[in-house]
Amino acid sequence: MSDGSEKRVERVQAVFDEWASAGRADSMADSHAPFARIAFKKLRLHPRSSYLDIGCGNGYTVRWAASASPEGRCVGIDTSSEMVALATGLSQQYANVEFIHSSFPYRRFEENSFDAVFSMEAFYYLPDLPESAREVSHILKPGGCFACMVDYYTENTVSHTWPSDVGVHMELLDEIGWRTLMEDAELRVAEQCRVTLPRETLRDEEPGHEVADWKVTEGSLLTLSRKPAQ
Repeated sequence: MSDGSEKRVERVQAVFDEWASAGRADSMADSHAPFARIAFKKLRLHPRSSYLDIGCGNGYTVRWAASASPEGRCVGIDTSSEMVALATGLSQQYANVEFIHSSFPYRRFEENSFDAVFSMEAFYYLPDLPESAREVSHILKPGGCFACMVDYYTENTVSHTWPSDVGVHMELLDEIGWRTLMEDAELRVAEQCRVTLPRETLRDEEPGHEVADWKVTEGSLLTLSRKPAQ
């Protein structure tokens, strides 16, 4: 990893460590969960599925996976040590979960390790998107599925100030760019859509704040791709 990439990873880690320490992890999970749940269901986990969440935060989708796949392996990875500690503490009742403090790609994952990979609002933080997408393809089993969901994308113009607002570099792609990223990594895009929900069903990240309009109009961009079966 280059010095520039290392600094970007360190900055992301610092921001999310701070947010976790400030108690924002649970509110972010509450905000993302209604959208993430729709994408998660499309993975169609079975009782023995192996599952990975890239940028797992407090581990909420890993716990969903542990319930759906009680005989499987359910893993969360996050660059924030504070998020990993929080996720571990919240998941003690599950025997089949594991949380890893690391950036992604994580070279200790073996080829064809996972039936399903998920990422909610995290992939664009990775310093080398093509390399990261290729690694997802490498660790997916043939026929395995990757659900990548982002709120920061070109068509959602409200999101364009987020890098300066947060002080973290983010890779901005449009819908075609996300599709091309997956296809270049030899992942076949099965579906791409914007997930929106009625305003009355949503909770915003910050208590007392109104739900952001873009969540109802533009929504989260889901790119669902699959590794070809051999």
